[in-house]
Amino acid sequence: MLDGFARSITYLRISITDRCNYRCRYCMPDGGIEKCAHEDICSLEELRDMAAAAVRCGVKKIRVTGGEPLVRRGAVDFCRMLSEIPGVEELCVTTNGSLLKEVAQPLRDAGVTHLNISLDTLNEERFRTITRLGTLQDTLDGIKAAERAGFAKIKLNCVLLGGVNDDEIADFVDLTREHPWQVRFIERMPMGCGKNFGTYLPSQAVLDRCPELEAVSHDGVAACYRLPDAKGTVGLIAPMSHAFCAECSRIRITADGKLKPCLHSDAEITLRGLSGEELEQAIRRGILMKPERHHMDETGVTETHRGMFAIGG
Repeated sequence: MLDGFARSITYLRISITDRCNYRCRYCMPDGGIEKCAHEDICSLEELRDMAAAAVRCGVKKIRVTGGEPLVRRGAVDFCRMLSEIPGVEELCVTTNGSLLKEVAQPLRDAGVTHLNISLDTLNEERFRTITRLGTLQDTLDGIKAAERAGFAKIKLNCVLLGGVNDDEIADFVDLTREHPWQVRFIERMPMGCGKNFGTYLPSQAVLDRCPELEAVSHDGVAACYRLPDAKGTVGLIAPMSHAFCAECSRIRITADGKLKPCLHSDAEITLRGLSGEELEQAIRRGILMKPERHHMDETGVTETHRGMFAIGG
């Protein structure tokens, strides 16, 4: 389906929980968050029905997110439900990787084809500082488990945090020499706690520090580069310095059943309680509400009232 600006909407990001086993400083406050009540969170069956309706409206790719999606009981079964929806061509999960050691193979068996794993530092002490609760080895073990499980694509997501992890840019790029991963550097957005931790660093900084990188292609919103003879690639995602709104193909559904046409818009449509044609029509209305662009590059703030953990990374 086309939105009001002739963009084809084919990509759904669906959050199954606002909870996480980490407390990353650019995502959550020191004391954690006020969690949604159990009854306010959609059942997995409700979310499956919403996803199926979105597919009937033209969605072909689905990404399961959180919070941390793997902390929700039944996450693997939910992925299997999604993979069985006729018309789903690509099923992805974004995770912090800490629980992958146990569930990477079950996720692959459930039909998940692609994994995005958040990793903002390769230093154990710094990892603990950023995540507050995390252990670097858990994530590294999760990446190894994902490789053993045979995922078609493994992407590592690194948020650029000036004064925090920018001294590791070259180390992350070097990972692509021997691994067929896409290491993706993502500009920090002014959302929630994100605007208070580290300083904004444009993706151009990666090219400045690693001038041997050569442009090769685009992968969705990521501009891709490669080191000479490297097995993997480097992706740059620049929502601030090079907004990609004109090519945006995605919508989002939150764990409490709200359709968000745009990550940075406050507009939401309630899907919970709807079914059949009524549910499809609500999704179509939401797609047509999708704004032309965000305005963070002008205002320096997002318009959404939700933190990223409550929308889905």
